Amino acid sequence: MVLKIVKYPNPILRRKSKEVENIDGRVKKLIDDMVDTMYAAPGVGLAAPQVGVNERILVIDPTAGEDKTKLIKIINPVIVEAEGEVIAEEGCLSIPGEYANVRRAAKVLVKGLDIDGNEIQIEAEDLLARAFQHEIDHLNGVLFLDRLTPTKRETIQKHIKKRIAAGDYVLD
Repeated sequence: MVLKIVKYPNPILRRKSKEVENIDGRVKKLIDDMVDTMYAAPGVGLAAPQVGVNERILVIDPTAGEDKTKLIKIINPVIVEAEGEVIAEEGCLSIPGEYANVRRAAKVLVKGLDIDGNEIQIEAEDLLARAFQHEIDHLNGVLFLDRLTPTKRETIQKHIKKRIAAGDYVLD
């Protein structure tokens, strides 16, 4: 089922998400719905807060659905190692139509749980590393806007206000 994506400046996007204690049918259904929502958007990643759920769950497919064997579903993810640095353009399903260059680690090692509760480790670089960092930021209440210079952030925020006033950026 495709869920509604929460848009900035909704305050849920600023909350730190809670760890998942029990991977039950509700969590598995949420993950399936998040995958449907990400593909429908379309996007390469989606964190639970973006669909209004304050839990540490994310889904990522760096191919945006072109190769569904690349789909990652991860619960309670944490970045345990990061190295290098790269600047590239990012956007966000919760801030549609806005893009900016963001500095991120070039490679990351992520640990978390799969949908069966088994610990998994994923080494990521390029777009997958960027997606992990972006989505884990969401779990910590951080948006890509927070990683911009104050001037660039203010420019985007003013643009969003103009789009809201014009009816081009519809809030929840």
